[in-house]
Amino acid sequence: MFHSLFALWFRLTLEWGYWGVFTLMAIESTVFPIPSELVVPPAAYWAEQGRFHFWGVVAAATLGSWAGSAVSYWVARRVGRPLLLRYGKFVFVPESKWLLAERWINRYSATGIFFARLLPVVRHLVSLPAGAARMPFPRFTVMTLLGSCVWCTVLAWFGAKVLADQPRLLEDPEALARVVRAKLLWFVAAATVLLALTVLVEAIGRRLKRKHAETEPSR
Repeated sequence: MFHSLFALWFRLTLEWGYWGVFTLMAIESTVFPIPSELVVPPAAYWAEQGRFHFWGVVAAATLGSWAGSAVSYWVARRVGRPLLLRYGKFVFVPESKWLLAERWINRYSATGIFFARLLPVVRHLVSLPAGAARMPFPRFTVMTLLGSCVWCTVLAWFGAKVLADQPRLLEDPEALARVVRAKLLWFVAAATVLLALTVLVEAIGRRLKRKHAETEPSR
């Protein structure tokens, strides 16, 4: 069952092409978080099979990330902070996540946009407070493109180097099992890195919350 779903998703990625990668990554960068880990590696797998180009996949994913982030930015800029705080919970942006992203922007400014693209949780949300705070759009764009390019390159490298050395990966369940066995350390390392990044975001969020609470009475 798992192999069938795995193969179906990879084949859909191939059918959708670069526009599919672009569209899914655009959605991934809004408040509807489709994991980028499920979008870029399959496309990079096909690049290694000669069906896509590696840097074409990176470019489509990067531009998609920017497009979705830009939509979030302009929505927040038009709608404003009060309405987003009030109604954000209905579109997967509860107040706690909004405040985390907002404090992130207040603390790290444009640099925070770059690093947010490399981190879970804030990657999907940081565009909203940036737009609400009216950060200059050219600066927002440059930092989003740079951070997204780095992240998408890492994911594409993983898909190309860890998954693609088994051409029969989609036809033969045993081929998938061989990849998992042979590259188990890579999968464990990737899971560990993602877990560590999540813990890091949570720790930074608690630290920013404490600093905000300390400075609030003095205002």
